[in-house]
Amino acid sequence: MVFPFAHPPYLAQGLGGTRARSTSESSAGRLTRRGGKGTALAPRVSPAAIRLPDPRALPFEIRFPPGYPRIFVHEGARQAMARRLELATRCPVLLSVTDNFREMLSSSREGGVLRARVHHMFLDAPAPVQEALVRYLVDQDREGSLVVGQYIDQNGYRIRACRPVSTPVRTQGKTHDLLQLYQKVNHTYFGGTMDALITWGRRGKAQKPRRTIKLGSYSAVERLIRIHPALDRPWVPRYFVSYVIYHEMLHHVIPCGQEHGRRILHPPEFLARERMFRHFERAIAWEKAHVSRLLRAA
Repeated sequence: MVFPFAHPPYLAQGLGGTRARSTSESSAGRLTRRGGKGTALAPRVSPAAIRLPDPRALPFEIRFPPGYPRIFVHEGARQAMARRLELATRCPVLLSVTDNFREMLSSSREGGVLRARVHHMFLDAPAPVQEALVRYLVDQDREGSLVVGQYIDQNGYRIRACRPVSTPVRTQGKTHDLLQLYQKVNHTYFGGTMDALITWGRRGKAQKPRRTIKLGSYSAVERLIRIHPALDRPWVPRYFVSYVIYHEMLHHVIPCGQEHGRRILHPPEFLARERMFRHFERAIAWEKAHVSRLLRAA
């Protein structure tokens, strides 16, 4: 029995048990899961787990040995969840906590022992979600699966990248250091919890004069923010580059929504949080005043 990342979940019986599948990956590389409500942004990993950072995201060189663990888990939190399962099944439970990017939950019974694997996002899940998780793993409860599926959707940004970055990550530009700006925005607005990568994008081939320019983009499958190299100019202020970075970081935690069957890149929650940027009005005014110059620089 497995429970991959799903939005929305639906059930189909197969040889492996109950499965939930998803086709929510968009062509733009964003996952259409709905973010949480309120102004606080949840941490990228649960408080009971520590994910080792991607060495490319660090300001200094660090090398980890081959086969090192992806996460370290608080044993007390793992044991507490295992006891929940043991009380429900009345049999021994072998519980593993994972940092998978596809299979969020799985379980099987062998020799009177329940073997379960759960994603670390469930370690700090609210009690009703953990109760639904137990019902799903033990009894394949349909209502429990819906609660679990919704929780996965809401916490999908905690799932690590499912595709390695195929191009070199370059943060130091001729004028602006993206890593420095990213770290400052991360500390100021996200409590240092963001772990996406950032890089300068590639300059496109010479063509006819541009009418539009995409200053930044975010790839969920790579957990990578790309910033247009046209912004690496002495006349582009740091606060504006920081605003573009902040905008793309919001895509990291507040993916697009749906309304009347249409995909919304910037749902109301996104727009509300975007305005929390200290220099929001100033950045918007600067962009309007200099859009022609940016198009020429591209």
